[in-house]
Amino acid sequence: MNSKIKVIPLGGVRENGKNMYAVNINDGIYILDCGLKYPENELLGIDVVIPDFSYLEENRDKIVGVFLTHGHADAIGALPYFLSEFNVPVFGSKMTIELAKISVADADEVTDFDDFHVVSDRSEIDFEDVRITFFRTTHSIPGSLGIAVHTDAGSIVYTGDFKFDQTASHLYHTDYSQLTKLGDQGVLALLSDSSNAENPTPSASENQISDYINGVFNDHQGRIIVASVASNIIRMQQVFNAAAKTGRKVFLSGQDLDKIVKTALKLSMLKLPDQELLIENAKDLEKLEPNQIVIIQTGKMGEPIKALQRMANGEQKDINIESGDLVFITTTPSTAMETTVAKTRDMIYRADAEVKMIADEMNSSGDASQNDLQLLINILKPKFFIPVQGEYRLLASHAGLAKQLGYNDSNIVIPNKGDVISIDDDEIWISAGLDLADTMIDGSGIGDIGNIVLRDRKVLSEDGIFVAVVTIDRKKKRVISAPKLTSRGFVYVKANKDLMNEASEIIEKTVKNNLEHKEFDWSNLKQDVRESLSDYLYQQTKRHPVILPVIMEVNQHHKRTNKKHSKNNKAEELAKAEKKANNNK
Repeated sequence: MNSKIKVIPLGGVRENGKNMYAVNINDGIYILDCGLKYPENELLGIDVVIPDFSYLEENRDKIVGVFLTHGHADAIGALPYFLSEFNVPVFGSKMTIELAKISVADADEVTDFDDFHVVSDRSEIDFEDVRITFFRTTHSIPGSLGIAVHTDAGSIVYTGDFKFDQTASHLYHTDYSQLTKLGDQGVLALLSDSSNAENPTPSASENQISDYINGVFNDHQGRIIVASVASNIIRMQQVFNAAAKTGRKVFLSGQDLDKIVKTALKLSMLKLPDQELLIENAKDLEKLEPNQIVIIQTGKMGEPIKALQRMANGEQKDINIESGDLVFITTTPSTAMETTVAKTRDMIYRADAEVKMIADEMNSSGDASQNDLQLLINILKPKFFIPVQGEYRLLASHAGLAKQLGYNDSNIVIPNKGDVISIDDDEIWISAGLDLADTMIDGSGIGDIGNIVLRDRKVLSEDGIFVAVVTIDRKKKRVISAPKLTSRGFVYVKANKDLMNEASEIIEKTVKNNLEHKEFDWSNLKQDVRESLSDYLYQQTKRHPVILPVIMEVNQHHKRTNKKHSKNNKAEELAKAEKKANNNK
């Protein structure tokens, strides 16, 4: 009997990061990766974005487990939030599981979760009608694994982040024999990394990158500040090696980086070429000459660019960029970050320092280039192809690479988030769609920030706020005093007296109209004030500030209390007079 197979991207398609794919086979749901993404600029105040779990909440009894490809945030970052809702086993390589534990340990709701399972490229996990196997891949972190979900119709293969590098060390080496074996056994559908699908240039080998880093360290005579993603372990190793060769000591800046490096050292996934290479205290840097210092900066949650901006402005607590420093950016920023990176470089030069980026010199991406992607398709020979992990243009580019190899539109699906992709022996199609929204994390709030709040934040940041306070006497149907107006981030009040006076008159007129001619309703009154004021302010300024009308009603309670008190006094006087008359009788 053929399995009923559905693949549902819950994230990771038509966006950067947030990888999460639900593979439904018969009555089981197998979750591949559980990642987050860092927000773009328009998500004001948002810390991170995670997938929408609503579909999984409706089908929680069917979830078999979570299977992780590697230890970067785009694959494991949403685990703390997921595990606070679902108590299911988590599978990954030794390095991946250790980093997942660090991520989960920081979340109070799931500190007692311990259902982690370490697997390797030799592991096989048998369920009733499904078998899960893993294969080694090359990425910028050791322990990266691809995942194969075997069914009676063939396997569903998910690559995770990968590239091919013939010079990769044993910790990062791709097992080509396993890939060939998978292809021979029959791959029904391939979900393949599209993060670098537009790049026709072959990725530089890690040996080439090591030589380049060594050259940079040899050529510069001052301090070197290395900006890198905290979990890019291979880059950390290359920096450690270059520092040791040039007689430098290394200081790790950032709590995230310190935890990750210590974990990698403990697992022997990272090695110190010199046991005295690391400096524990920033104050010890003062004892060294500039040409003896390397500072690795990753910033909050491993994101180094904003940390560099603070350092360039002299706002960092311990270490700031100084004249003569070299800022060496070893991360490859996404397209969405290009403007931010350009601004950061300018700030660094203003601080009288120098900037170098690996990405300016070579293709240092940890993801597969076009040739690598086509080679993988040729090795696995999938019946159907689903490009994942990337914005739409990258998915479309990856689909184009598959078409060059003979695939046609009937064999390829470019998915959207929430698409339910059904697969059988002969056909692949989108059978339905789930209404999924991003879940935004702001501080301790999870999912309580929606589009309306974000829209208001955007308006506040662009056009400011305008507050109008009015006091009314509803009983007498009149405005007690002239409206009090306050502006923040909209116009300078003292320089715009005519505008404020006219706005005050419009508000007073609108309030009187509501009191005299309409059935009174608080919400209608505020809406009328908001609309009339908005129209006027836009006509005068071409801006749309957030308008907050505050309507207060005068309190008449004290008058009623006084009257009641007066009546009580009269009653007491009458009672006393009556008592006195009776006594006289």
